Amino acid sequence: MNQLFKIFKVDEAEATKIGASPDEPHQHDYEELIIGIEGQLEHFIDFKNTLLETPLISFVTKGKVHRVIPKLSNGKCNMWVLRFKSEFIPEIIFQLYANYHNHAMLKLPNDNCFSRLTTICEIINGEMKQENPDLSVVRHLLSALFIMIESERNKITPSDTELSTTQNTTLQNFLKILEENYHRPLGVDFYAEKLFMSTRNLNLICKNILQQTVTEIIETRKLTEAKNQLTHSDKNISEIGFDLGFNEKAYFTNVFKKRTGQTPSEFRDEMKMLLS
Repeated sequence: MNQLFKIFKVDEAEATKIGASPDEPHQHDYEELIIGIEGQLEHFIDFKNTLLETPLISFVTKGKVHRVIPKLSNGKCNMWVLRFKSEFIPEIIFQLYANYHNHAMLKLPNDNCFSRLTTICEIINGEMKQENPDLSVVRHLLSALFIMIESERNKITPSDTELSTTQNTTLQNFLKILEENYHRPLGVDFYAEKLFMSTRNLNLICKNILQQTVTEIIETRKLTEAKNQLTHSDKNISEIGFDLGFNEKAYFTNVFKKRTGQTPSEFRDEMKMLLS
């Protein structure tokens, strides 16, 4: 996807078209949220195939192998699809990864809360149809959408096993500490010490849940914020790198290019073109 954010609807015609020629299981370079109002959703993810009736929520994190097939129910299908780059809402993206790593599909009650979710989608869609949509408004609405979904998920998702709950709590605490310190030049030892555990155990938990080492998560968070600042600020590249704990511009540029395939300047130029 070559946009920071995109929203569209899947109706009966689109669902029929997708169902007639479904994709093979694949990965995205973006995050995807589906809010199903009418119809069914067949979802292959985490090596399992699930068919769920609406109303429902599906959130697929970047890089997860999956396949989605919307289906008609009583001849109807109506679903909002929201796609966005992780740098669009960097302040909550790892929280989403932790919350949804084993809860990609969520059945919701058809109540006032669900109606509010669809209303927010309509407001976001209306903003994106403007000649010059205000992406800062869209970002806040998208964050509010996830807060409301998380509130509902906490009410209805059954408790995990004691081990999984402990691991998730540890990960949540790590991500909270990371959010407060990612801009500093700190390594794995700092975070493990803050959590009163060994670096080995912290790495095992992160690998188990997010399929990344602690070092990779720290670096990813830094680069996500770097992308955010390159897109939404006028700071020069040296300033951005220094803000994120990179003392040398060359080192920051090398790390950025190794992880993204672009230099910071190339990424900033591309974002300017996409947003113009």
